[in-house]
Order: sequence, then structure tokens, then C-alpha cells
Amino acid sequence: MERRLDAAPLRTAVTASLAAWLLLLAGSGTAWAGAREQARRMHDRLAGVPPTESVLADMEADIAANDARAAAYTAMENSAFYNVTLKNFVTPWTNEEQTMFAPLNDYSATVIGMVRDDIDFRLVLSGDILYIGSGAGVPAYSNSSNAHYETLQAQGADLKTVLVQTAQSTQTGLSLSATAGVLTTRASAKAFLMDGTNRAMLRFTMLNYLCRDLEQVMDITRAPHRIRQDVARSPGGDSRIYLNNCAGCHAGMDPLIQSFAYYGYAYDSATDPDGANGQLAYTPDVVQYKYLQNADNFKYGYVTPDDRWDNYWRQGSNAVLGWDGALPGGGYGAKSMGEELAHSDAFAQCQVQKVFKAVCLRAPGDSADRSQVATMVDAFRSSGHQLKRVFADAATYCMGD
Repeated sequence: MERRLDAAPLRTAVTASLAAWLLLLAGSGTAWAGAREQARRMHDRLAGVPPTESVLADMEADIAANDARAAAYTAMENSAFYNVTLKNFVTPWTNEEQTMFAPLNDYSATVIGMVRDDIDFRLVLSGDILYIGSGAGVPAYSNSSNAHYETLQAQGADLKTVLVQTAQSTQTGLSLSATAGVLTTRASAKAFLMDGTNRAMLRFTMLNYLCRDLEQVMDITRAPHRIRQDVARSPGGDSRIYLNNCAGCHAGMDPLIQSFAYYGYAYDSATDPDGANGQLAYTPDVVQYKYLQNADNFKYGYVTPDDRWDNYWRQGSNAVLGWDGALPGGGYGAKSMGEELAHSDAFAQCQVQKVFKAVCLRAPGDSADRSQVATMVDAFRSSGHQLKRVFADAATYCMGD
């Protein structure tokens, strides 16, 4: 007896499989999205809000004409790119908790302004630069309060238009030579120079601008003679812990963060325990006490005499970070140390990787992504280190994702 198959279930199964296959392909690449869909996705990624019909049409036309970068720059004209996308991008750099739910401050505002104005982003760690806001009802910038920026945020101020570039030395009273971009802003001092040993400043600068934590740059082959007295040489009674772990970080870290020997964060711990009303302290030619504390941990350790820094990581395994051979690798003060970090290959690569992840909503994951990152790093350098260009290139690459 011949067995007959019921065609209806078979047709249903085939139809369902085909629909699932088409749905998968529709979201898998640029080829399956038209210029209009790509423009909308690009605008959503960069601004976080839907485009107007006229903006969408302009972007669609640019993409159809193979000028997707122009479309990306159109999307970045939306104020939400500055008030939301960039603010959420940079705010985690301004606090140890690395949260984006912190108020606008002089650190985050300065980064946003630098991106808007296409300023060489390497100056973020060394420039005499600060961005403040303008507008009615906004209190003046203060060395001991964040009210200026919190008021801007509370007013919903358009950061694209209200931020004004100024000299940090003019606003804060620091000498030109003592300024070091965002590293010497009030927000940075409160987050990374308050109490402690100032080592947090180097750790979070490495995290935020070289995309490396201290464990990733540990090198026990570096000379340990600049390690301060507060580091025990036999923690727990075992000197091997120091030799195989502690020294690996401190041998390179301590000579670099010596550049901040004259910096601290001054506040009244009795009346203001959280330091909300404190300010950056700079004591030229006077080493902050925090560099000399706990001397009995190892009294034969290094006693910090000044703000001379040296980069011991230029040799050894960390030479791979690509230090600039045109720089001396040592100097005095935070400004030149910030320049040392910002002129490394790792700095450029880090900025591109962070932007790629923020715009594409994923880390680079395959050979095509890694090739794109390398191309974007080259473009970042050739553009004069304009970070807005990196956002445009990332949005162009991922507009079909």
C-alpha cells in the first residue's frame, strides 16, 4: 500500500524555515539594508534619537552617493550626540566607580568640547585647556564646587552650543606648566588625588587612555630602585610576593606617578568628609606628604625628592605600547608625563577601540573588525587626532549591523 505524505505540514515547515533564514540575513550585513535603513541606523547609533525626515533624506542621499562619512557628520550635528552620546561615553572616565550616572563636570565637559572642536585629542592629557559653559543663571566656574556644571545639566543646556574653550591656567590659577589637560581638572583631582598615594591617578589614566590595567603592564624585569618606602618588601613575611608581583607594577608605576608629587586634593575632612567642597592642591617644589607616608614599611625605599618622572616601561615587554621615540621618556611634572602617554601607539589604539565598541555596540571580534580598527587608527593620526572622525568612521563601518 503506497504511503502518502500530508503536504500541509511540510509546506508550513518550509515556509517557517525560509522566513527565519531571510530574517537572519536581513540583520546580518550591509548588503541587506538600503541607504535609508543605513542612514536611520547610523543616526540612532550616533545621536540616540530618531532623525527628522529632512536629515534622514540628506543622509540617505550621501550614503547612496558613497559618502557615508558625510552622513555621519550630519548625524553628529544633532545636539544629542553631545548631551547624551558623548556625555555617556566620557563620564565613566571621571570617577573610580566608572559609572556614567555622574553629573557633568569640568573633566567631561572638556572632553566633549575637544571632540566638538576637532582639537588634537592628545592634548587631553597635557593641554592648558578647559571648557566652561555660558548662559543665564549659571554660576561662575569654581575651583571648589561643581555647581557650574550641575546647573548646566539641570537646565538641559545644549552642550553643542554653550561650551566655551578657555585656558585652564586662567580659570584655576595654575601655572601654564602645571596644567595637564583633564588630569588637572577639579573632577579628576577629587576622583583620583583625594587621600591615598596618587597612584590611582596613573591607574585610571592607563585604563581610560591606554586600555590597560596595571596587571597588564606588570614587568618584574624593571629596576625597582624607585619604589617608595610605603610598599612592604615582604608582605605577609614572604619576599617572593614582592619580587614576583608587587615590584612588577610598582617599578614602572612609581617613577611615572612621581610626576604628580606636587598635586593633591585639599578639603576639610571634619566638616566635608566627602570632599564635595574641596579643590585641586598644587604645591610647587614641595612634595605632598602622601609620597612620604608609611616610611617605616621599608625605610630603605625610595624617598621622593621632586616631581621628576621616568618611563621605565619604554624597555622590556611594555615597549609594545609604542612609545614616541621623539620624546625623551622622562621629565618633570604632570604635563610632560601626560604627553608621554598620549603620544604612544596604545593611546591611539585605545581611543579607536572604545569608539568602535560604543558605536557598533560590540568589541572588534574578527579579522575584518581588526583590520577596520587598524585603518581607523591610521585615519585618527592623519586627521590630527580628531576623535569625531573616529566616531564617523565607526558609524560608517557598522551602519549595516
